[in-house]
Amino acid sequence: MGIEPAPGDFSEDIIWIDLIKPTREEEHLVEGRIGIPLPTPEELKDIEPSSRLYVEHDAIYMTASLLYRTDSTYPLLTDVAFILYRGRLITIRYAEPKSFALFSASLSRLNGQCDTGAKLLGHLLEAIVDRTAEILETVAARLDSLSITVFVDRKAAKRRPPRFLEDKLLDIAGHHQLVSKLRASLVSLSRLVIFLQSQPIVRHEEEAAELCTIVARDIQSLGEHAAFVGTNITFMLDASLGLINVEQNAIIKIFSIASVVFLPPTLVASIYGMNFQFMPELGWNFGYPLALFAMLLSAIIPFLFFRWKGWL
Repeated sequence: MGIEPAPGDFSEDIIWIDLIKPTREEEHLVEGRIGIPLPTPEELKDIEPSSRLYVEHDAIYMTASLLYRTDSTYPLLTDVAFILYRGRLITIRYAEPKSFALFSASLSRLNGQCDTGAKLLGHLLEAIVDRTAEILETVAARLDSLSITVFVDRKAAKRRPPRFLEDKLLDIAGHHQLVSKLRASLVSLSRLVIFLQSQPIVRHEEEAAELCTIVARDIQSLGEHAAFVGTNITFMLDASLGLINVEQNAIIKIFSIASVVFLPPTLVASIYGMNFQFMPELGWNFGYPLALFAMLLSAIIPFLFFRWKGWL
């Protein structure tokens, strides 16, 4: 059974009740006014489809995961409840995704197109998807800029500061985290819209049904675009790791060649540094210059050989 409405029920003109971080007392007050139970924060976090999308007491309960704090270092997902009951929309959220503020600011431009809860929900979902598309476009633009910085500008690559690529790996990892959460949000929105389209209250409202169809198509397109961006991020991650390995191998190659180049001079110096009594070269007037020439020549020959082979 539903909760009996308390005296002083909300006016019929109020078709959207937006609860932001409500206390339990505020929830009880709204429950008494509208006559149905509201999901608790713990229930919103439930990942079972039967707990996120269901019909009870003639009310349609839906929960979706939305992105917020996308401009920060650590973007997060928050679970938002959408409830349709007797032509009214009730939303419950414990964070403030930017899409809600953008939608609230645009309500005056809808010119009475949100006269029912279903239509209002359709336009709200459209605003959420538009905001998601904006985030995805921003990520794609940042990735293009990052790609140019890392892979295209060869002159700048020669003057890169230490740990440049390692820092870019952190940027790529941040973009990967954002896109991963964005795709999770799109999946939850897709499930919500499909469930919503199956409800009689939406099927009987032509405008609401059309809005749901548009939102469903947009979500599908964004999902494909997000998958493409995710593939690009994976490529950039692998390519950046490959560049780091190439630079490390180049450093190791330089040290290896240097050790090989200086090995013959070291051998010559070791021979003539033994100072045995019976070494005929010790009595030569040109023994010292000859030893220096032999060391220099033994270093030049391997160096020229490496240049000829293209190893330098």
